[in-house]
Amino acid sequence: QVQFVESGGGLVQPGGSLRLSCAASGSLFRFYTMGWYRRTPGAQRDLVARITTGGTSNYADSVKGRFTISRDNAKKTVYLQMDSLKLEDTAVYYCNGVTSTLSPTFGSWGQGTQVTVSS
Repeated sequence: QVQFVESGGGLVQPGGSLRLSCAASGSLFRFYTMGWYRRTPGAQRDLVARITTGGTSNYADSVKGRFTISRDNAKKTVYLQMDSLKLEDTAVYYCNGVTSTLSPTFGSWGQGTQVTVSS
């Protein structure tokens, strides 16, 4: 079973930047499309960015042009560079695999990392 440890969240002003990291366990990381999800209180967890094994990335419209996902297979880590942050980006961010139907690959989740955008 793969486990994830997210980090890098924090409090930032609108327009600021943060870089999130997610370290995965297991030896099969490089075979999975990976993604970043986020959840706000009372809402479901939404996929905001994903990156294939070959490095092709896709983004939700709400973050396109502001967020950049990347991965380092040797370190079994996926990153999310978040620029031009907005108040509505406030959420707990998680990583997980992404299936062909854009669902989470694995049933277990890490603790997430809180991102708070506030002036």
